[in-house]
Amino acid sequence: MAVSVTLPALGESVTEGTVTRWLKQVGETVEADEPLLEVSTDKVDTEIPSPAAGVLLNITVAEDETVEIGAELAVIGAPEAAPVAAGPVAPSPVNEAPAPATQAPATPAPELDRQAPGEEPSLRGRTVRMTRIRKIIGDNLKKALLEQAQLTTVVEADVTTLMRLRARAREDFAAREGVKLSPMPFFVKAAAQALKAHPVINARINEGEGTITYFDHENIGIAVDTEKGLMTPVIKSAGDLSIAGIARMTVELANKARRGGLAPDDVSGATFTISNTGSRGALFDTVIVPPGQVATLGIGATVKRPAVVEANGDLAVGIRDLVHLSLSYDHRLVDEADAARYLTAVKALLENAAFANDVLPGVDS
Repeated sequence: MAVSVTLPALGESVTEGTVTRWLKQVGETVEADEPLLEVSTDKVDTEIPSPAAGVLLNITVAEDETVEIGAELAVIGAPEAAPVAAGPVAPSPVNEAPAPATQAPATPAPELDRQAPGEEPSLRGRTVRMTRIRKIIGDNLKKALLEQAQLTTVVEADVTTLMRLRARAREDFAAREGVKLSPMPFFVKAAAQALKAHPVINARINEGEGTITYFDHENIGIAVDTEKGLMTPVIKSAGDLSIAGIARMTVELANKARRGGLAPDDVSGATFTISNTGSRGALFDTVIVPPGQVATLGIGATVKRPAVVEANGDLAVGIRDLVHLSLSYDHRLVDEADAARYLTAVKALLENAAFANDVLPGVDS
């Protein structure tokens, strides 16, 4: 009995997908749940498993073709069944002229240059086709800028106490929790906690309805730099997680993004996004707000600089750990005062190292 392979639902608001690579060819045997093909959407690249064991009888959708959710992709049949000749067939390596061993890939990842600093750039002097993920990223960002009235507000936070807390806690934390304690979970926790008190920042404008949804949960998208482009997996209910919980989820999702293992659920449902551009040395950035959200937080590099501090009523100059926090927002809903109040709340949580007991049990500050 023949079994139809269809394009499954691939996440919230995803209506179509593009076949990027067939992992099996017509006539080959497959096992149930064995990866059959790779599909790219505007949110994630994912593998589609075979729904049954048998032989790949027919490929209905060729590589680089885009179809809607539910469309037939292929047909799986009994091992004794002959392959069906009709329908488009995915390109087969046996029909292509062999490439010289020294030939570079036809469409290398545009991120290759910045992933290998100091090496000779492989893209210099070349014209290559834009990858699908790069085109999707570009289209989404352009759509966001065209549909929203975006601007950015920036504050500077003194995270000296927080960095000292991290230094004290990281060895015990790693031994206890099984993951390293980076600064990122503190920023995610502070951002999520502040969203609880400032719901206008954690909202969505429903364009067609003329309404606004204020979320009662904090699903934080974290921008991850990968070889394929920028991926944004989502930490669900981040406001209800401890620093350890956020640290584990951050590591897990970032690893999946870089390995190409993100599932549709991993990248859907974000109500707010954080972009840590400081991890690449940027002082601060004017991050673009993604579609369906009204604000996104940019975290700059934490740098040591002299700053005026107050101790026992006296002013002095000290070496401090300082970081810029930039909030980009849709001015149709969020005013400058709203942005300033939210950033001030995040700044206070970070400067007070408010989550000390999360990483050093029994310690309040």
